[in-house]
Amino acid sequence: MTHTLHRRGSRESLSKDFVVIMMQSVGINTEGHIPKIRQFLKLATRHNAVNIGSVTGGGMIEKADEVISNADRIGHAVFDNPESLTAFLKDVKEADLGLSVVVSGIFDEVDKCLDKAGLKHHTANFSLGTWGRTEKLPPQEILEVTTMCGHALISANLVRAMVEDIKAGRKTPEQAAKVLAPNCACGVFNTARAADLLSAMAKK
Repeated sequence: MTHTLHRRGSRESLSKDFVVIMMQSVGINTEGHIPKIRQFLKLATRHNAVNIGSVTGGGMIEKADEVISNADRIGHAVFDNPESLTAFLKDVKEADLGLSVVVSGIFDEVDKCLDKAGLKHHTANFSLGTWGRTEKLPPQEILEVTTMCGHALISANLVRAMVEDIKAGRKTPEQAAKVLAPNCACGVFNTARAADLLSAMAKK
């Protein structure tokens, strides 16, 4: 899975952004995978995930029960700190669900968490960045928010509108982040990090 690899930002900001994906492999371990995906998501909520999601159920931690009950094929969980990620990975290891797990984040930060959880990564994927007419892209600060949706479903103009709402006092950064989050159908949008980024833009 590569749709969570293209997130942009400083090391400090990305150190508060970890995405964990669990999925079945078609024709290998499909049978009986749905309860396992749902258990994965339940474990994530116990460890303070800032968002969870599934391709079929959408995202948003506020409706966790609905997301979990509708989850199928893939489960996503987002964490904003290494301690919660580590505790979650320990529980996932102990549950031994038999499905593939992918963790996205800064490599050395992720490896520290894996080590503490008694795990090691066996495969690594890198993003090679964006090629082509990059001058047509939104500014970097906008991309730091929009790239948290790996399928590019969050509009740059909606991010700008949320920044203006924060400036005008119509929304808090947290409220603005929650307006953006449902647009990310997979639920890999980090609402905690988004609130920080939106707040920083509103102060300029």
